[in-house]
This record gives sequence, structure tokens and C-alpha cells, in this order.
Amino acid sequence: MKKLLITLLIPLFALCLCQKVELKAVTDSSQVFKGEIAGMPVTMQLYFAGIADCNLNQYFVDGWYYYDKYQKKIPLIGIYDYGKLSLYNFGKKQKQNSKVFKDQITSPQKVERTAEIAETLFPKESIVFEQDNSKENSISGSFYLDNKAKPAKLFTGNDMIYRYNNYLILPNNKKINTFDFINKHGGNQLISYASGENGNRILLYFEHSSNFNACGRCGASEGEKGYRILYFTKDWNYKNYEEFHTESCLENMYDTLETKSKDRKILKYKINKSSSSPAHTLTVDVKNATVVKSK
Repeated sequence: MKKLLITLLIPLFALCLCQKVELKAVTDSSQVFKGEIAGMPVTMQLYFAGIADCNLNQYFVDGWYYYDKYQKKIPLIGIYDYGKLSLYNFGKKQKQNSKVFKDQITSPQKVERTAEIAETLFPKESIVFEQDNSKENSISGSFYLDNKAKPAKLFTGNDMIYRYNNYLILPNNKKINTFDFINKHGGNQLISYASGENGNRILLYFEHSSNFNACGRCGASEGEKGYRILYFTKDWNYKNYEEFHTESCLENMYDTLETKSKDRKILKYKINKSSSSPAHTLTVDVKNATVVKSK
């Protein structure tokens, strides 16, 4: 009888393990890219090296690249500017000129003059990548040496170095990153998950900044808060998501009233009229991973 009971419990236990969902927040401060210069394969590693002023869309990077055939590291210093990567090697004066380069770029206006400032320091090599279309799986650019330009390319659709990753570890050995399909801000917390006739769903609570530019609109505010429901097929293939704000500087949504049931499984938010929506109520069912919007 014991053997039979154990035999019956093992599949059930395995099923429970398979259905577990986790969220892991990982902040990247460096990236390794594969690419090519003039058709020759290269590897590049870049590190976040501090914000130029007050905007997390504009920051210094340093690191190196090498031609895969030779694997001799060539040092780089540069700027990430809203997807544009400008990288420089100053030869024997790399350390000295890198310091001068960073000391001179202290504002968004100076970031716009990155190429001009770098040229005064006589770079031996320059590499510039322009992220024109984030949907592509590669980013084109140019490599400059001895006043001659050659084509360059990174085999990635996103050259951002500093990243707020929120990885959702799903059943069936699947993993997705909210960075790739929601936004770049991270700040998600796993609340619950549930299954239904149409598939599976995950309830997330989020708190994140309104603007990576702390000097811009809502940059110094309390940010964006609310819930997201992510929808999946029965075998955990991602479909889409819904977003429900409870507070938002960007939407001018403030003074929300929150109430909770005794068991804290039902949360209600009375939300005032905002810039984009009339007054309404959100009912969050934690156990069933649902959010209902009503008048």
C-alpha cells in the first residue's frame, strides 16, 4: 500500500515542481557583443562607467574589443547615447586621454558633441554604432582608422549596456525577460499565477521610475506603480499582457485610495480621474491572478 501511495504521489509532486514560476531581478552593468569589422569577426565587452549628467540613457562606457582571429584586446572608451555607441581608442595615450574625455563631457549638450571632443584628443581608432531600428537583430556602424571608414556591425538588436532585467522562470524550462517586451525599467514583483480554460496567467506588481532622465519630466517623481497580467498558452508560450496603473506621474494619477479584504487576497483601488482615463476602480484578486477595472 505504501509503495502504491508513493507511486501515485511522485507524478503529482513532479507536476507541482513543473508548474513553479519564479521572478529573478538581475541588473547588468556590462555586455559582451559579437560582431564584425570589415567582414572580420570581433568580440567586444563594454562596461557601464558612470552617468554623464543625470540621464540613464546617456552614460560612459569602457572596455575592449578584439579580432577573434588574434584575440589581442584593444581598449575602448566612449559614450552610450540613447542607443548610439561612440567608442574610441587613443593608442598609447588611452589612459590619459580617457580621463580628459570623461572630464570634458558633463552635460547633455556635451554628450551631443562627443565626436567633436574625441577628435581633439586624436583617436587612433573610432567605432560608431547607430541603433536605427531596434526590431532588427543587428546594429550597423562604421570603423574609422587613418581617415578611412570601414563597415562595422554588432549582432544584437539592443546595444544598451546598463539593463534592468526581470527574468520570469516558467514551467517547461522556459524563460522570458520583461526587458525585452514590456519596458526597460524593471521593477516587477511576482504576486501570483493561475491557470484557466484559455491558458495561464501571471500577476505582477510594478514600481519603477517614470523617466530614466532624472532632470526630465517626472524624473524625480515617485514614479509609476500598478499591476500587470501576463497571458500564456497552456504550455506557457507568451501571448500578451495588460497593464493597470494605480499611481502615475506621467498620467497625472495621484491620491489613490487602497482597501484590502480581511485575508488580503482582494485589493481594491479607487483611482481618481487622470490625464488619460476617467475615475475608476481596480479590483485585484491575488489568488486568481486577475484585475478587473470598473466604474
